[in-house]
Amino acid sequence: MISIEDLYGVLCAVVPLYVTMFLAYASVKWWNIFTPEQCSGINRFVAYFAVPLLSMEFISRINPYKMDLLFMAADGVSKVLILVVLLCWANFSRRGSLEWAITLFSLSTLPNTLVMGIPLLKSMYGDDKEGLMIQVVVLQCIIWYTLLLFLFEYREARLAMLKNFKGSSSSSSFSNSERSKGSFKGVGEVLGSCGSNADEVVNVIVSTPTSQEITENVNTKVAPDPQQFRSMVAAAVDGDDKEVHLFIWRCVCCTSQGFCEQSVQVLRKEESMKRGVESEKTEGIENNTAAISSLSSVMLLQILKTVWLKLVRNPNSYASLIGLSWALVSCRYGIMKPQIVDNSVTILSKAGLGMAMFSLGLFMALQPRIIACGNRMAIYGMLARFLAGPAVMAVASIGVGLRGTMLKLSIVQAALPQGIVPFVFAREYGLHPDVLSTA
Repeated sequence: MISIEDLYGVLCAVVPLYVTMFLAYASVKWWNIFTPEQCSGINRFVAYFAVPLLSMEFISRINPYKMDLLFMAADGVSKVLILVVLLCWANFSRRGSLEWAITLFSLSTLPNTLVMGIPLLKSMYGDDKEGLMIQVVVLQCIIWYTLLLFLFEYREARLAMLKNFKGSSSSSSFSNSERSKGSFKGVGEVLGSCGSNADEVVNVIVSTPTSQEITENVNTKVAPDPQQFRSMVAAAVDGDDKEVHLFIWRCVCCTSQGFCEQSVQVLRKEESMKRGVESEKTEGIENNTAAISSLSSVMLLQILKTVWLKLVRNPNSYASLIGLSWALVSCRYGIMKPQIVDNSVTILSKAGLGMAMFSLGLFMALQPRIIACGNRMAIYGMLARFLAGPAVMAVASIGVGLRGTMLKLSIVQAALPQGIVPFVFAREYGLHPDVLSTA
């Protein structure tokens, strides 16, 4: 049972963070100190400076050679199980989506172990469990936050690729459509070119049955007005009848017994025109199918290349790598961190948690209501955070052999409120920050 002193210790660790969040909320909602653009700048500072230095500080302090491998295995197995289920749902279900798979992964697997977990579980299960919780935090920083960044960057690159591909496909389809329309419009234009010298009209009825027979019925008449003639041609070409009536003007300029050469050049059978259009469409479909099959692997490689380049430039990746390298070297050879280096890191890392909560308060103040995602989404988020995550953690812990106090510790740790760092990333990438802020 938690004593009054232990409860006071938990409150001493948690309350200052929520005071910071309240001040941020009031500074925007009531005091109008910050604009939305300034709030976005503060969040970028947290994402690119405060959080990476905070992660590096925690990682550099652990002893990688004395990790509780069984507890880490339970934590890892639970997260992998959830990730596999969500990715399968996103790829094979009609209602699945990568966006919600990323958000649900954050909700169900990344608790606030650093802020609430360490003081709370230390009070509940003893001081020796503090080191275990720090190991969980370090594993989150090294593996799971990096994986989360990969998913965010993969989504961004995938959306950019699909947008470019759809844009090029739409442009190609528009061009094909314009060419098809142009062929029909050209008939009217060329037919009308002889209108000024028209002497008589020949009505040629071109039928298109399976026999492909052509019947010509020639009637000599006085030529109609050229504008009227164009309308007649357009109606004949655009109609849905199986017969096309082509009016050919016999011009005064023609000396032979046959039709005007200019008019003969524009005679088109309806079947020929349809075949041309259908052939063009069929060729386009075949080309698109081949292009899609060949582009799928190319797009995947391009997406992975883009993600890699962005991760290389992300300071969170360097923070995890530098922190782990220093921990391995310092614990192996007993090297202490130089004071000047330690002070340069801690001056910003100590502000990491406070600035992350400040960013959360700013985001909440910019929303029209406290529960930004709505009641329905809030309920779904709570189910993922406080039910699905702990349930999977319990199954994984039992599966790897955890029992007694360690089993209880793993379940309670998984049932902590949502972590702050996933919210910072979600806001930076614009993916459901309202849901994570509520959790």
